[in-house]
Amino acid sequence: MNRGHESTSRDYQNDYHLDQISTTDSLGVINPTASIRGALVFNQLVVSRQSSHETFGKRQFDIIMGLLILLIASPVMLGTMALIWLSSLGRDPVFYRQLRVGLKGKEFYVLKFRSMRVDAEKSGPQMASVNDSRVTAIGRFIRSTRIDELPQLFNVLKGEMSLVGPRPERPEFVSSFQKQIDGYALRHQVKPGITGWAQVRYPYGETVEDAANKLYYDLNYIRRNSLWQDILIILQTIPVVLTGHGAR
Repeated sequence: MNRGHESTSRDYQNDYHLDQISTTDSLGVINPTASIRGALVFNQLVVSRQSSHETFGKRQFDIIMGLLILLIASPVMLGTMALIWLSSLGRDPVFYRQLRVGLKGKEFYVLKFRSMRVDAEKSGPQMASVNDSRVTAIGRFIRSTRIDELPQLFNVLKGEMSLVGPRPERPEFVSSFQKQIDGYALRHQVKPGITGWAQVRYPYGETVEDAANKLYYDLNYIRRNSLWQDILIILQTIPVVLTGHGAR
């Protein structure tokens, strides 16, 4: 099998379909294993908008579950806010907003608890690593337990995100990945999520190859998109949170 893939799509009656994927030799970044695995998914994938009934059902699920989780997690969130505030004696912000790419490529600001130093990106955007020196002592704990992601429940309630979906990336990284990984933009056909199939199935990764392998799981999620699948992923997220393992 040649490395890489070339996709062709048609847009009609507001439905998006990936009609065929042919292999080319255009991609020279992803390793052969990732390319083959990606091709197997691409060749079966049909990306289409959910029916209005399915979309309504998923949105109602997001709102109800989002409010429930927010209620249950509120003591943890309040405690986290207090710890972050005390760690800097109120000098530094508790939250931070960061631009991410969402549904259909639309950009929005994601909300998170601050887990890094305020000058973490003084030299420009860079991906976080496993033992990142920019992460604060409190930040290391809230990142490993995913507590830093809890404020994104407000993004879910606003309709910018879903509880489950591909994790939203920063515009700078999306631009780079789209040049190096064919089909990467397909992950934007659904709302991004707080957790996702890649987050419960793939370990922490920070390379282009990792992004390609996580795309494999994201596209599998999109192909099988259903409310039942969302429930299963949420249940599988619990041990990931408790053990601190999984992707970000």
